[in-house]
Amino acid sequence: MNLLSVSSVFGTIGSVLLAILILLAMITVHEFGHYMAGKALGFKIDEFSIGFGPALLKHRKRNGELFSVRAVPLGGYCAFAGESGEETSAPSPFEECEKAAAETEKKATFTSKPPWQRIIVLISGALMNYITAVVLIIVSFLAFGQMVVCINGVQYTEDYTVANSFVAGDVILEAEGRGIYLTSDLMEALSGKDEGELARFKVERGGEVTEIYVALRRDCHFKNSSQTSVLWSALGVDTEVRADGNAYWQVSTVSRRFPFFESVGRSFAYSFKIAGTIFRVLGELLTGDLGLNAVGGPVTTIKLTSQIASQGVQSFLEIAAYIGVNLAVFNLLPIPALDGSKVIFCLIEWIFRRPVPRKVEAVIHAAGFVLIIAFAVIVDIMQFAACG
Repeated sequence: MNLLSVSSVFGTIGSVLLAILILLAMITVHEFGHYMAGKALGFKIDEFSIGFGPALLKHRKRNGELFSVRAVPLGGYCAFAGESGEETSAPSPFEECEKAAAETEKKATFTSKPPWQRIIVLISGALMNYITAVVLIIVSFLAFGQMVVCINGVQYTEDYTVANSFVAGDVILEAEGRGIYLTSDLMEALSGKDEGELARFKVERGGEVTEIYVALRRDCHFKNSSQTSVLWSALGVDTEVRADGNAYWQVSTVSRRFPFFESVGRSFAYSFKIAGTIFRVLGELLTGDLGLNAVGGPVTTIKLTSQIASQGVQSFLEIAAYIGVNLAVFNLLPIPALDGSKVIFCLIEWIFRRPVPRKVEAVIHAAGFVLIIAFAVIVDIMQFAACG
């Protein structure tokens, strides 16, 4: 093994560790949101853990809270007393002080708290993820600029000339009056248009912002958000054959700086766009427009995250923010075992003044957890099979 291959191996290991660190940090931020809300509302907390599995480090505070770092760095949790619905053990009837302390502790358990307080605690994890993601986006936009689409190569024919086409080097800022943050924004703006129609764009060309009209070269009828090849073909983007023998579209992303307050506003807009892509993909999965092989589980996520995060500080901030928004949105979905589902059970109790039997709720969440793990494993296997 030569020095180049050794360096490549260590580089890959470092990228994977960086990806795991991003995931662990975002999960820890999520659980810290639960913890802070719980502390503010007087919930009794049994343990705050970074990671799963056997404990590597432990520290118990005087109030009984256990802080731990565990061996498997792919998760974490904030365990509230009574969260499972189990009651605390009965105090000794012969010791009034012990009885009073036990009653006070019982009132601080998760299920003894009012539903509205539990809802605040449950959504605080997602809220903390979202706030962290927006801060990262703001830092990225102010320090480096916003990543925008740049057209690097265009095919010209008699029908499609410079007058009604892009020019190499054009940076797309708007399409049909819509600000462009993601490739999916371009697809939404052009969706339903036919070949030959003129689409209005605002681009940065030669350092100046100008408005152009581009003649579409094919119908923009997208079946799902993965059909980017239809988009680039419709816009007349050229391809190039690289050393590996594959043809690639001549598009890239470049950083463009905006004024301070506009950058802050765009940071929030960008976070909403990321959240929107999650709902769009889920909708396409449910309707069958998008196959399971288009999504990935934790292994695929780590792989892609490591590839992006290792490209530089800006890429690191962008992917960390993307994961933060994803965690926020995904955890609030009404899927058993997730915070969104637990919020639904709290709302039922709040409205009907009576909780769903705790054992029934526990079984539903347990089944949901198993299904989520199974789904994650299946989509990862499908990804490996596709790559193989």
